[in-house]
Amino acid sequence: MATAQELRELKPEELSDRAKELKRSLFDMKSKHNTGVLDSTADLGKARKDVARCFTVKRQKELEAARPAKAAAKGKE
Repeated sequence: MATAQELRELKPEELSDRAKELKRSLFDMKSKHNTGVLDSTADLGKARKDVARCFTVKRQKELEAARPAKAAAKGKE
């Protein structure tokens, strides 16, 4: 489980890769849960939160990148 601070240090491409990897492992955990092999069902919730955290940090980075562009556009008007 990665903290938001650790995720903020990653590039957007790395965040996308991390989210894909987590979604794949979440799918595997769901399959194990359906067959009754999963050891801890709490891992499902943790994995979902990690995926959401990746997407949240990625969106924050996108908004930060767009913010200076908007400020520069207002300054030129």
